[in-house]
Amino acid sequence: MNGINESYDVIVVGAGHAGCEAAHAAAQMGSRVLVLTMNMQTIAQMSCNPAMGGVAKGQIVREIDALGGMSGIVTDRTSIQFRMLNRSKGPAMWSPRAQSDRWRFAEEWRLILERNQNVHFVQVAVNGVVVKDGKAIGVKTTFGDNFYAKSIILTSGTFLNGTIHIGEKQLGGGRMGEKAATGITEDLIKIGFDSGRMKTGTPPRVDGRSLNYSQFELQDGDAETGSFSFLPQKRMPKQLPCHIAYTNDEVHETLKSGFDRSPMFNGAIQSVGPRYCPSIEDKINRFADKDRHQLFVEPEGSETVEVYINGFSTSLPMEVQYEALRKIKGFENARFFRPGYAIEYDYFPPTQLSHTLETKLVENLFFAGQINGTTGYEEAACQGLMAGINAHQKVHGKPSFILTRDQAYIGVLIDDLITKGTEEPYRMFTSRAEFRLLLRQDNADLRLTELGHSIGLASDKRLLRLQKKKKDIDNIKKSLDHLSIHPDEVADLFQRKNTATLKQQVKLPGLVGRPQVELRDFKAIKSVAAILKQTDDEVIDQINIGYKYQGYIDKEKEQVEKMQRLENLKIPADFDYFKLQSVSLEGREKLNKIRPATIRQAGSISGISQADLQVLLVHLSK
Repeated sequence: MNGINESYDVIVVGAGHAGCEAAHAAAQMGSRVLVLTMNMQTIAQMSCNPAMGGVAKGQIVREIDALGGMSGIVTDRTSIQFRMLNRSKGPAMWSPRAQSDRWRFAEEWRLILERNQNVHFVQVAVNGVVVKDGKAIGVKTTFGDNFYAKSIILTSGTFLNGTIHIGEKQLGGGRMGEKAATGITEDLIKIGFDSGRMKTGTPPRVDGRSLNYSQFELQDGDAETGSFSFLPQKRMPKQLPCHIAYTNDEVHETLKSGFDRSPMFNGAIQSVGPRYCPSIEDKINRFADKDRHQLFVEPEGSETVEVYINGFSTSLPMEVQYEALRKIKGFENARFFRPGYAIEYDYFPPTQLSHTLETKLVENLFFAGQINGTTGYEEAACQGLMAGINAHQKVHGKPSFILTRDQAYIGVLIDDLITKGTEEPYRMFTSRAEFRLLLRQDNADLRLTELGHSIGLASDKRLLRLQKKKKDIDNIKKSLDHLSIHPDEVADLFQRKNTATLKQQVKLPGLVGRPQVELRDFKAIKSVAAILKQTDDEVIDQINIGYKYQGYIDKEKEQVEKMQRLENLKIPADFDYFKLQSVSLEGREKLNKIRPATIRQAGSISGISQADLQVLLVHLSK
């Protein structure tokens, strides 16, 4: 085959969200990359909901963007609706979310990769890894030929021995209409890897022309269209609305009539599904006291009539799905495009990886995405980005690139996977991050762009934009810090905002700290307006958050300093944990299996107590 003997730095197996970010990152940094995919027409396919972001997930997309990844840019270019979630809460909880045009999203990703001269493609199924002297050197394919590279990244999604369930019917497949990937799991098990099974699901897609939208609640996007990327992108010409519908008792009874044929309840599905995204049958079974459940009716694109029924994920028989769906208000005449289904697939417990996402058992072999037991496009994309970066760094003899828990949600996710593992599909939440006030969606560039630029991924354009932003924040804040406000200047404003009036002059930062007002409210005051004139909203928002939450931010920074001291306490790679007789056998086995690099990482392992850490510290001090 033409090009089969070419030399590559990185082979990426799979072209989903993890595979695309991995290929882009490694290639952008200078590696020659080969992407192997079973279907060139489904690169960056949004297999489930055509949306990016959401609670905590939106923060991840902004972090990917700040580092120089492409998920945010692709989303901005293909969005059909944008919303900032949790605006009623503090800024640590604000999370951007965008509905995407499914076709345009996949098309944009493919074009981005094709425009990079370092990215090559071959449409082929991979069925094994070539390992020599403990190092991955290539992959085996169903062509009967091998492809070779200095590092391999597996991003197989739900395709490893995938089984699709619709009622009592079972089909082999990694996605509806696409065959499963076989051979890889068996090959890795022979090498010595542990594997398991997980399950996920997807709802029916219907013909939007058959729905009665007058029966639904309208859910518009934000009046001011936001974005994911810190680089300006072309805005969507027009936002499309989503809608909200509800199930009812009749729908529930119809669904229950099919439970005896549901793979969820008849034993056909043995694996664990995502806890926080249950199927509709699981919801009505677990929450029997609820007389209705919310459904989101979401368009799949700006041109298509296909509609995604978010919240109605199911693996019930097709005729039961159809009958139940038609009993929802507005769905009386609904027509299927395709039914919902569940899918089981193989994964590899992520405790078998290091923090670079390189496997401990085989050098130069990296895992990213659902193969590590995660769920969600965003979780997959950030792992792909980090695997791509570290594969490049390893190949070119450069230092590993690892983000810590205080630097990024990406760092939290990977640390959770490596130190705690997962027995159910892992999904990111803001509650998983102990420093979430520092890890906001609005400051991802301030946290990460310089790091991304230092490794050759974030562009000079990004760095210059960041430097200007930091300079503007510093200069404007200095001017505002010493500005005193007279009571007469804010009397009307404070009355409107229902906050206590002033009796004497007060410095502006103290006033902005009041929960009822924002910095931009003071633009009506001449002295403030003169300083904020022609200032970007991003800069104003950063200063506003600083004034309001500085005390809390300082406390989190103190906690970070304590954690960093533990991070600096390194554990030798060959440390014998079994000599720690005062630690339980379970604790010693976990420490030996995960082999944490620092005391902080050891403390993150499930089941390792503070007393265990003290024993470890005593032994290390000797």
